[in-house]
Amino acid sequence: MKKQQAKPLKSWVQVPNSSDFTIHNLPFGVFKNKRLTPRIGMAIGDKIVDLHVLYLEGFFSSIHLPEEVFLQDSLNTFIALGKPITRKVREIVQELLLEENSALKDHRARGKVMINRKEAVMLMPVKVGDYTDFYSSKEHATNVGTMFRDPENALLPNWKHLPVGYHGRASSIVPSGTPIHRPKGQFKAPDADKPSFGPSKRLDFELEMAFITGKSTKMGGSIKTEEAEDYIFGFVLFNDWSARDIQAWEYVPLGPFLGKSFASSISPWVVTIEALEPFRTTSPKPEEPLLPYLQCKMDHGFDIDLEVYIQPKAEKETRVCRSNYKYLYWNIAQQLAHQTVNGCNINVGDMYASGTISGPEENSFGSMLELAWKGTRPLRLDCGAERSFIEDGDTVKMRGYAEKDGVRVGFGEVCTEVVPSNGKG
Repeated sequence: MKKQQAKPLKSWVQVPNSSDFTIHNLPFGVFKNKRLTPRIGMAIGDKIVDLHVLYLEGFFSSIHLPEEVFLQDSLNTFIALGKPITRKVREIVQELLLEENSALKDHRARGKVMINRKEAVMLMPVKVGDYTDFYSSKEHATNVGTMFRDPENALLPNWKHLPVGYHGRASSIVPSGTPIHRPKGQFKAPDADKPSFGPSKRLDFELEMAFITGKSTKMGGSIKTEEAEDYIFGFVLFNDWSARDIQAWEYVPLGPFLGKSFASSISPWVVTIEALEPFRTTSPKPEEPLLPYLQCKMDHGFDIDLEVYIQPKAEKETRVCRSNYKYLYWNIAQQLAHQTVNGCNINVGDMYASGTISGPEENSFGSMLELAWKGTRPLRLDCGAERSFIEDGDTVKMRGYAEKDGVRVGFGEVCTEVVPSNGKG
């Protein structure tokens, strides 16, 4: 017998049809405004649900919660309570927002609970202690290998056997809306005898997503693929800014350093893994036999459409890329299993980025390095300007959403303006 598709839920809150923040989503974030100190909220439509006010009004009386758990400037303390608690909070809020439920709709404190999103300032959702960046897209790795090595052997011998990654800089991860300075550094032109110093001439974005861990482990322990999702709280969009000229000069022999550590930008709303369940899909099949610790018993891919826009100052935005999270060769369970297989411990709030998410078509490549093919094929924007890499005054916007059977779950956007280098160095 064919399983019937559940009807989409409806809320008494007015939610625009194009909104990423539906009642099916309800992501968590940290916000403040002119009258409120930093606190935890959940997004629905153009509103933020102030969870602290809900707590004061007794709506969470069925759960044992610390008194000021929602009056925090990060989600870490809340996430650390564990999935049984965080899931229950989300379920209670979802129930309160249902069209047929009048408990909050008619409550005297409704005006204090529901905050206008446009009046709020979004903060970093978590305190990131550690950050790992993976290299999980076969298409991206193949493109880069083709450009810089041998087209016949674009992938290095280990690539199909393990999720390649490196430990990045946690302190320079910033929320959407935070401008970044063009990085300065050392680079060497192919026809030059010696390196030069100055602002990067090849500033690039990388279209990525990142998951946030919600559970800690002890040193010496490892996480199996079948239990990995128990350790994952949710996801954000992730722009891994890259200075390609600095990166190219420094990466041998130890890999990324100053070409990556100057800034990474994330979307401020954390979409829970539970909200993404309807969009679960298969990952690409392994092309080489995997060692047992990387084998998966279930699907860990998600069908999430991803887009990148470039907006020069005083001009309209142009979409330059459309990709999908499902293209990743290595999935989240394999990434976390590999991160911990050596006994590396993880903590609540750690961030694990996917690496550039490129698809099979040219318009699905997730970086300017690929889209303009190392600067040899500049992109023409709708305003008539051309771009080989990102210029000062440009704003890069990344958006992501999943949609199926009338249900939409999205991430909003991560939006970042590039400003000139800060000083001469």
